[in-house]
Amino acid sequence: MVSSSLMILLLNALILVSFFQFSMGTGRKLNELVQEQPNVPLKYHKGALLSGKIFVNLIWYGNFKPAQKAIISDFFNSLYTTPKTQSPSVSTWWKKTEKYCLYHDKITIYWARILKPTSLVLKLGRQIFDEKYSLGKSLSNKKIVRLASRGEQRNAINVVLTSADVTVDGFCSSRCGIHGSSYSASKKSKFAYIWVGNSEIQCPGQCAWPFHQPICGPQGSPLVAPNNDVGVDGMVINLASMLAGTATNPFGNGYYQGPAEAPLEVSSACTGIYGTGAYPGYPGNLLVDSSTGASYNANGANGRKYLLPALFDSSTSTCSTLV
Repeated sequence: MVSSSLMILLLNALILVSFFQFSMGTGRKLNELVQEQPNVPLKYHKGALLSGKIFVNLIWYGNFKPAQKAIISDFFNSLYTTPKTQSPSVSTWWKKTEKYCLYHDKITIYWARILKPTSLVLKLGRQIFDEKYSLGKSLSNKKIVRLASRGEQRNAINVVLTSADVTVDGFCSSRCGIHGSSYSASKKSKFAYIWVGNSEIQCPGQCAWPFHQPICGPQGSPLVAPNNDVGVDGMVINLASMLAGTATNPFGNGYYQGPAEAPLEVSSACTGIYGTGAYPGYPGNLLVDSSTGASYNANGANGRKYLLPALFDSSTSTCSTLV
């Protein structure tokens, strides 16, 4: 006969499993080397894509300086063109993901014979601050999902950002960020989420390259970070990659090549490429700020400059860069 205490434990476990069902998406892998690109378009696996107005909620976990928060907030505010933004811009980079939405439109019309718009508009939503490390300084994947659930769970992408003193399962050893989706049974809604960590202390040579000497492989001089913060400028690179993956493969059945467990997505198919002429250990030809010597390839809001990853163009089967 099962004891009452054991029954309570089993019941609690069942409730926890039913409340959060989540699927892990792709991770931003260690990105110091240029990998072989697919020579065919990314395959569409007939899944739903994000569409309409989607709010991006930021969950700041740990200790972030105001200047660091501004760098990342300005990146999201740069996704759509402002009159003062110079070219090449973050918004030009983001428009490259729209090709996949337009292609999805054509497929939808073919199947249903009606137009179901899939245009995606991202808006910066709530910002949630957990400066007291409520779940500790060592996080599992399940804890990342718990943090992500603090944001809105309908029409949302919830972004968990962990500070430099927080460790996360797989961080540095195999990945620099992840994206996936979660379902809340209590609210009967599904949302996409992203996690990216600040690698400045733990592994800048892996997750903040090319702003730090690579931990292995071809050795070249590190570039000057455009916002003078190696860790956070590295976070922007990984965040941009995860955001592009979320837009084109939010629930694990969108656009990718290869196995679903380790897919090549629109950005991960172009790992280590930031400008034309990239090769292992060399990020490519980039723009250089004459006053600071910082390298970048995109202009953003409030005079910001960023380095963003190349995105795979299925129409040409090549990695498309801004410069």
